[in-house]
Amino acid sequence: MNVLKYLAGYPAHVQARVHELIAQGRLGAMLAEKYDQPHAVRSDGQLYDYVQALKDRHLKKSVPLGKVIYDARLQVVKHALGTHTTISRVQGDRLKTSREIRIAGVFRDAPAEFLRMIVVHELAHLKEAEHNKAFYQLCTHIEPDYHQLEFDMRLYLTHLETEAR
Repeated sequence: MNVLKYLAGYPAHVQARVHELIAQGRLGAMLAEKYDQPHAVRSDGQLYDYVQALKDRHLKKSVPLGKVIYDARLQVVKHALGTHTTISRVQGDRLKTSREIRIAGVFRDAPAEFLRMIVVHELAHLKEAEHNKAFYQLCTHIEPDYHQLEFDMRLYLTHLETEAR
């Protein structure tokens, strides 16, 4: 069996089921049936508005965002699907801090639920830096189906990778 890099932490029986779906050519169809709604968030401006609306609804008192963009290089260069960074710049005699969220370009064409899941993940990092219990509780507070969406998003990425071969 080939190694499923996006599912490496999952039990062997789950990986075996995914291998079975891939071998039958049914993984993509299963995902398309479950997640048939594309999103309309195409530009960086639309992405900023989308993220800001989620942030305003669930994390009103968190730090403001300076930039939110799609980054086509993110998956290849950073080996990540989204990043959150704090950038400090000197302006005169002051230090200005800005928060940035970058979302991998693969999510520009992904189903709407997967974009929401990755945005929720990055927004949760505004409050919790580490992937700990409090972090995942915040993710599920914002998106109750977070864990299922994360698993299905990993299936989606596996499907994209096997299709590209």
